[in-house]
Parts: sequence; C-alpha cells; structure tokens
Amino acid sequence: MKTSNSHRMLAVLLVLAPSALAAAIPPPADVAAPPADARRTASGLVTKVLVAGTGTEHPRATDIVKVHYTGWSTDGSMFDSSVERGQPAGLPLDRVIPGWTEGIQLMVVGEKRRLWIPEHLAYGGEEGRPVGMLVFDVELLGFSSPPQPPPVPEDVAAPPAGAQFTGSGLASKVLEPGSGTEHPKKASRVTVHYSGWTTDGKMFDSSITRGKAAAFPLNQVIKGWTEGVQLMVVGETRRFWIPENLAYQGRKGFPAGTLVFDVQLLSFQ
Repeated sequence: MKTSNSHRMLAVLLVLAPSALAAAIPPPADVAAPPADARRTASGLVTKVLVAGTGTEHPRATDIVKVHYTGWSTDGSMFDSSVERGQPAGLPLDRVIPGWTEGIQLMVVGEKRRLWIPEHLAYGGEEGRPVGMLVFDVELLGFSSPPQPPPVPEDVAAPPAGAQFTGSGLASKVLEPGSGTEHPKKASRVTVHYSGWTTDGKMFDSSITRGKAAAFPLNQVIKGWTEGVQLMVVGETRRFWIPENLAYQGRKGFPAGTLVFDVQLLSFQ
C-alpha cells in the first residue's frame, strides 16, 4: 500500500534491495562474460549449472522459492548477497526481476546455477539499481505453492447499505470484531494481512497469497489506509471501499478508481 513511485506492494520488480555489505564475496572468474559452455535461452538469459541438484521437480512462476544467492555486476562488484547475510531469502517467483523468474524455473532443489542476466531482464536501467548485465550465483533450497487467493467479496462493486461512511468518503464494514480496545495512531507501525480488489472483482494484491503478513508505518500508505486502519482494533477484520481520491489518485501504473480491501489488523506499535 506504499505510495512510492515503485509500488512494491503491487509488483516487486527487484530481487532484494541492494545493501551495504561488510565483506564482498569474490566474483567468479567468468563474471565479465558467459563461458562457451553456458546455455542461452530465447530471451537472452544465459545460465550454467555449478552443482547438480537432488530434486526432480522445477518451480513454477507462481511458486514461493527459498534461495541463497550472490549478485555481481560484470566488473566484479558485489551488490547483494544472502550468503553474506547468513539468511536465505524467501521470494514469490512472479515478483522478482524477469531473469530470476525465468532462470529459477530451470532449477531443481539442491542445484546451484550461475545466471548472466541482461539488463532488459534485470532492473531495466532503473535509477539507483545495478545497471547492465548482472551475474548471480543461486542455490535453490526449496519451493512451495502459494496459498490460494481469497474469494472476491460479493459486495465488491459498491458498499452495502450497512456500511459506515466517514466525512472523507471512506466506507467500511466490520467483518470480524477484534479483541483489542486500543486503536493505532497515524504514526503507528501496523502488521496486517490484506487483499485488494478493483470494483470489477480483479484482485491486484494480497499478503495472503504471499504467505507473509505486511508491516509498515501507517503514515506512509495511501490516505484511505491511514484513515481506515485507525478505526480498527487488534484482531479485527474490516472491509474498506476506498475512493480514488483516497487511493492512488489516477497515478500511472497503479490501480484506478475505487478500491476494495479486506484488512486484518494483527498488531501495532
């Protein structure tokens, strides 16, 4: 629900944000260009198996994968590494850069593979991100299918007669009452599960299908969320109908019109 220009909650285009790392892992000898025995796909992705896997099945584009990885630019500069952090990454395969989505589907569990990803399959020249061809060593530790998406609400097209309206035009309806008594404040950091639909019933985002609750400062999301979640208590599930002026306000690349969200408030601080 963040209102930044790169709408992470809707479509995570990156693998992980590059971080300041304490010590660089040495680059491969062939980091500058793929060797002759590497395999090229029709998209321009180039890969080479480093260690054969023990599995037989391949992830699908919709699966959640668990991986260890390190990434370098072709000059040998390391820009990110789960190996250096000592913590594997769990990622929805359809929410990462295209070179990852394609390349990891070629792998089996236990396999280590090197990927040479051309810029058009990586960050596409996005400002503040590594540029040019990128090289990743990836180890596939496991994968699983995401949870099934929740059903489309029957009243997704418009608020029902029993919905509550605020002065701003936000409409909401309590689906499950909470057990708490206190409400988040505008500056609170909230943890929620949520799903969002357009009024024609198309789901555009869901923490449920990602299998992981979302946490964020309430004053850094769309206005309808900032206002609406303050009405809630912990344990409550509420449906919101958020008019466009309280949502993305017609911004290019974002869902347009009134948006409908089911939100469960798990905690806040």
